[in-house]
Amino acid sequence: MPTYTALTTLQGQASAEALADALDDLTPEPMGVGTFEIEDGSGTWEVGGYFEDEPDTIGLALLAQVHGARPFAISQVPETDWVAHVKRELTPVSAGRFFVYGSHDADKVPADAEPLLIEAAMAFGTGHHGTTQGCLRALDRLATAGAPHASVADIGCGTAVLAMGAARVWPGVMLASDIDPVAVDVAKVNVAANDLEGRVQCIVATGLDHPDLVAAAPFDLIFANILKGPLIDLAPGMTAALRAGGHAILSGLLNEQADEVIDVYTRAGNSLVNAEVIGDWTTLTLQKSV
Repeated sequence: MPTYTALTTLQGQASAEALADALDDLTPEPMGVGTFEIEDGSGTWEVGGYFEDEPDTIGLALLAQVHGARPFAISQVPETDWVAHVKRELTPVSAGRFFVYGSHDADKVPADAEPLLIEAAMAFGTGHHGTTQGCLRALDRLATAGAPHASVADIGCGTAVLAMGAARVWPGVMLASDIDPVAVDVAKVNVAANDLEGRVQCIVATGLDHPDLVAAAPFDLIFANILKGPLIDLAPGMTAALRAGGHAILSGLLNEQADEVIDVYTRAGNSLVNAEVIGDWTTLTLQKSV
């Protein structure tokens, strides 16, 4: 059975959330409604509704007019075998010594690579995004440099690919945390699939606010592959949670956002070690002052 999407844009978070609430009252009722900010600095938000039945075009037009939004773009989405589609699209990724792959590509793992098995699922971090690749490359550089990083935290872990990468190259128990319980469940499945149970501990936490994270600090390395706003908010706490000389690998940053984050972390007591650009995204490696 085909499904339908109805998408529009408008200015301001409050207006977007009000429109999203109004969408829920449409008949036929949407299966789901989502909002997110388009991160170009314009203050534009996208609102989308997802329908099993063809949506009420007149109702959508009236809602757009009332809320000051652009007219809804309505599309029919054909039925797709998404599992097969994802397997076709998610080809293996090499990032430094790491080789990220799905089980359907297990025969392609190079003999000299550190393998990371990640199945496509409801969590961010399959290795295909420039931010994840950047973090894995940064991890590879630190490992090549030979500095010990036995105490590692992966904040906003998604699939836990970064914590698992750290567990492949260093001893100790890595902590992987995410605010989303679904992501943490996915992370636990991936940890088991990679035979890293007991080496990566997955927890639900907001930022660094969890007893296990507090008890394990100070860390040799903290990953945070999230977004600019949360990274800036975390700067004082993350710096405090690092040992002197410890590293932070930060991503989730559009290239034009990197300088602002570098400035915030420098003022918090860190120095820039490396900035790598992959497509539209920048990954930063910083070191806490000794």
